[in-house]
Amino acid sequence: MRWLTEPWSYEFFRHGLLAGVLAGALCGLVGVYVVLRRMSYIGHGLSHAIFGGAVASYVLQVNFYLGAGLWGVASALLINAVARRRKIGADAAIGIVTTASFAFGVLLISQYHQFTVNFEAALFGNILAVTDTQLWVLAGVTAFTVGVVFLKYRQLLFATFDPEIAEAYGVPVRRVDGLFALILAATVIATMQVLGVTLIAAVIVIPAIVGRLVTDSFGKMLVLSTIVGALCGFGGMYVSFHVDAASGSTIVLFAAAVFLVVYAATAVVARRRLARLAEGEEAPELGGGPAVHVG
Repeated sequence: MRWLTEPWSYEFFRHGLLAGVLAGALCGLVGVYVVLRRMSYIGHGLSHAIFGGAVASYVLQVNFYLGAGLWGVASALLINAVARRRKIGADAAIGIVTTASFAFGVLLISQYHQFTVNFEAALFGNILAVTDTQLWVLAGVTAFTVGVVFLKYRQLLFATFDPEIAEAYGVPVRRVDGLFALILAATVIATMQVLGVTLIAAVIVIPAIVGRLVTDSFGKMLVLSTIVGALCGFGGMYVSFHVDAASGSTIVLFAAAVFLVVYAATAVVARRRLARLAEGEEAPELGGGPAVHVG
């Protein structure tokens, strides 16, 4: 049991563990909407776009969360608007917006050499150096996101699955999309110092995909993805401590390992179900089908 209790004697591990669990849960919750909206590339691109805003905030001596937040929301709204256009390929347009913003940040770094901020932490994460302020911001964004999902559950649900029908039923789709853009941008900003720009997208997507493999219920998928994300943050931190590896990367690899295990298990169950159906036997219901039940 020493391997389980020893890390708790270090304050940096306790802070990092809390940050990892919160970041994993937050990304897992938001990731359900990202995956079901087929916005995985947008989540990846937005994390790169906000990097430009983070650098610009430092150059202009603006509060990091204010400057990067405004930049992130603007980028998310632009990306969301582009994604709904059919004339231009969404992936190509998103690539232009995000890479241009990222390149702008790199350009500013090359022009201003007197940086006291370690932007390597923004790129690759530095969860062991997380501060109390960053923990409070992460906790605040998590609480805000949970509150929005609880209060706007049906509106977000309609806007996610069929925005055209949602508008016909009086759901303010543009306003809901704007609110989701705010949540997505806040998630990226709050987890940037924990996971890094290059790893955020993976932690957003993987828990949601794991949940999708296991269940067809939208509500259950929200809960399961959040739990999987938190567990990946917890397990990844322990593995990172004992093998002395980068925490952000270990969390992502831990999540990838969970995905592989669940993918293999559901594949075996699916084959058994098909075999039973071929024999004319009634098989138990299996999650991970082609459709998601919204009930």
